[in-house]
Parts: sequence; structure tokens; C-alpha cells
Amino acid sequence: MLKKVFAAPDPGRARLRFATRGVLGVVLAVVASGLAGHSTVGAITGGLAALLALFTVTDTTIRSQAVTTALLPVVGLPLLAAAAVFHADPVARDLTFLAVVGVGVYARRWGPRGHSLGVFAFMTYFVAQFLDAGPGRLPELYAAVLLSLGVASLTRFGLWCYERRDPPAAVPAPPAARGLARVTTRQAVQATAGAGFALVVGQLVSGERWYWAVGATWWIFVGTTSRGETLVRGFRRVLGTVVGVGAALVVAVPVAGAPVPTAALVALCVFGIFYTAAVSYSWMMLCVTLLASLLYGLLGALTPGLLALRLAETGVGALGAAIAVTLLLPVTTHGVTQASVRRALRCVHVCTTEVAARLAGDPKADPAARVAELERALGRVRLAVAPLLHPLSPMPGRKRRARVVVALLDDCAREVGALAAAAVDPRALPDLRDASRRVEAAVEALAGGDAAPSHAAPPPAAGGAALAHAHGVESALAGLAAPLRTRRRLPPVAV
Repeated sequence: MLKKVFAAPDPGRARLRFATRGVLGVVLAVVASGLAGHSTVGAITGGLAALLALFTVTDTTIRSQAVTTALLPVVGLPLLAAAAVFHADPVARDLTFLAVVGVGVYARRWGPRGHSLGVFAFMTYFVAQFLDAGPGRLPELYAAVLLSLGVASLTRFGLWCYERRDPPAAVPAPPAARGLARVTTRQAVQATAGAGFALVVGQLVSGERWYWAVGATWWIFVGTTSRGETLVRGFRRVLGTVVGVGAALVVAVPVAGAPVPTAALVALCVFGIFYTAAVSYSWMMLCVTLLASLLYGLLGALTPGLLALRLAETGVGALGAAIAVTLLLPVTTHGVTQASVRRALRCVHVCTTEVAARLAGDPKADPAARVAELERALGRVRLAVAPLLHPLSPMPGRKRRARVVVALLDDCAREVGALAAAAVDPRALPDLRDASRRVEAAVEALAGGDAAPSHAAPPPAAGGAALAHAHGVESALAGLAAPLRTRRRLPPVAV
């Protein structure tokens, strides 16, 4: 597991920059809260607000990121007030919490912005439970959140702004489904039901720390689509929490809230959360568990018994999520994988078409942006098939087919990237147009579930590297015919 994190590719040091900027923004936010005279509770609230702003806002352009960041307090502050006002009314508090869970998951239908706002809304309500905040603390918490979001924005858009400034190329998306055919609708129902289970059972386990169970259910749903993804994520959350509790017993309990070592360890945990999120959910949860333990140490509430309780509540939350995705409106891994593969295949065709357009003299054609879009689509495919590739997967046949599909799609991406770099000779345009049409036909056949050609056109006798790479794309698509063939058609499910 350690090798997976530190040996994972990090092109352009993207994860390292992401993590370093995250630490910088959170540290500056906490320092600003201290200079403003906020209490420990206020500083913790501000630091968490900055962490969420830097971690969850993932829009593809600077402008979109700025708009989403500006909207965070619009959704967060009212819920902070609601959590404080309902603090003494368990029924209103719990019903509001479940509503926040359902709406927060459903908001994913509006893309990265909806996802970011949903996460921030949930976490704002959650933090109020974590800090046991009543109405009397609202003025300080409001000030801390607004100040920290301002500092996080200054860090992201001023001190260290490195994201892409141009919008990525768009790939035509399939028509949006409606009602229960949409994944976000199903997951909103599932997450609310799972959180309801976690809330009730969590309160039976502990009347004070029940919200940990709800938080575990929520975060298991975040970033997943299918039943298999959710079950695997629940397993990894429990595993990360178990290891994190062990680390907290060794590190956080002896430190006992001492300011200097706690501050250094908190910074290290924040770095770990940002750095490991993209490659290992278990490692990220280890860092989250250790961070929470250190914060409880600052509040003077950390004990071994509290850590054992956190583990128990995490198990309750994971069980609630597992029951919900298994019994209530399940979204199959097979269906989600099909949809993700179809989108990746269409990206392949768009890439080859864009290369031909660039050779034809279209100044707006941008093959590099299309290749980047293909890489993102392949990331979605890898996430979709991850449950099939898990060591505990009970379906060896599907595991083998999933490996073949991922390998061939990787071949497509590699050949398309090389094609975009090699297609510089306009004399190759007629042949590339023919190759693009063949790619389109193969993609349509594969995406439609029909029989696709089992072999590509003969390799070009001449034409240079561009045509050779185009033939490589065709060969990979031909190889996908067998593993993608299925005996049954599934109803469309859209995110």
C-alpha cells in the first residue's frame, strides 16, 4: 500500500503541487484566525473551511473555480446557522441532516460545481456537530469561515495559481436520463436511506458521537457511482480508519494536544490528505483519522476510548452504505462500466477527427485538448472497473475482461497522443480522413453493442508515423470487440 502511494506516477508534479498549496492555504487560514483573536474552535472551523475550499473545488477553469468558491459561503453559512439553532432539538437536527445528505448527493448532477457545493454544505453541518456548536458561537464561526475562505482564495488565485486557464475541449455527451434512470437521483435516495440507518444505529452506539456514522456513510458515497465502487470504498474507509486509529494511539495520544507538535502533525496530515486522495482512499482515510484525533487532542477530548468509538461508528456508517446500495435502487458496476467505456470510445473518435481538422487548416482544432479529455475519460473507466479488479472480487472472468479492456483503451490513448504529435504533414490528410471514418464506424459499433470488426484495416505501406499511429488506434478498437461483447443490454443510466 505504501508503494502504491509513493511510486504512483505524478505527471508535472501535480499531486505534489496540489498538496503543498493545500498545506500553505490551511496554515495561512489558521494563522489569520489566530491573528483575528478567534478561539481554538474558531481556528479549527476556519482551517477546515480552507481545506474544503482548496480540496473540493475542481472546476476546469480559473473563472469557474472562482465562482464556485464564492458560492461556498452562500450554501454553508445558512446550514451552519441551522445546525446551531437546531442543536437542542434532536428531531429537527436529524431531519435537517438527512435532507442535507440527500440534496448534497443529488447536486452532483450539476457537475463539479454541484459536487463542491454539496460537499461543503454537508461538511459545514457536520463540523457544527463535531464542535458541539450552539447559537452563541455563530458570530465567531461565521467570521472564521469567511476569513478562511478569503485566505484560501488568495492562496489559490493569487499566491499560487497554476491551473489551466482555457476551458477543456468538450466531448458530445449522451442525452441526459431522467428520474430514477439518473445515477445521482438513485444515489440521493440511497445515501439518505444509508445515512438514516447510520444516524439511528450510531445514536444507539453513542449519543454524543453519532455523527461520525453519518459522516462515514456520506463520504463513502462521494466520488462513487456503482454498487461495486461504493462497496469497495466502504471497505477501504474501514481499513484506513483501522490503521489511522492505530497511528493515533501511537502519535496523537502521547502528544495530548501540545501546540507545537500538534501543529506540525496537522500540517503533515493535511499534506497527506491532498497528496494521497487521487491514488489511495485508504491512505487518505488514515490521514483524516489522524487529523481528527489531533484536533480532539487540541480540544482536550482525546482518549483511547474515543478512538475505539470512532472505529465503531465508521463501521456503522459503512454498513449503512452497503445495505443501501445493495437493496435500494442498485446501480450495477456493469452498467456504469459500459457507459464509461462508451464515453471513452467517443473521445477516441473525437481525437482522431480533431487531428484531421488541424491538418486541414482549422485554426480552432486543438488535438492536445482532446487528448487531455480522453485521459479524463479513461480515468473514469478505471474508477468504474476498480471493483472488478479488486483482489477480493469473486468474478475472475469479468476481472480478466476488465484488464483487457483497460489495457486496450490505454493503447488507444497512447496511439492517439502519438498521432496528435506526429500528424504534421498535410499530405497525410486524405489517408487520415479515411482512418478517422473507420475509427468512427468501429466506435459506433462498439458503443451500440453491435458486432464490431475483429480486425483492423491492413497497416499502411507508406505515410509515415501519423498513419502508423492511426492504424494502432484501429487495431486497439478491433481488439475491444470480443471483451465488450455482451449478451444483454442494460437500460441507460446517466450521471
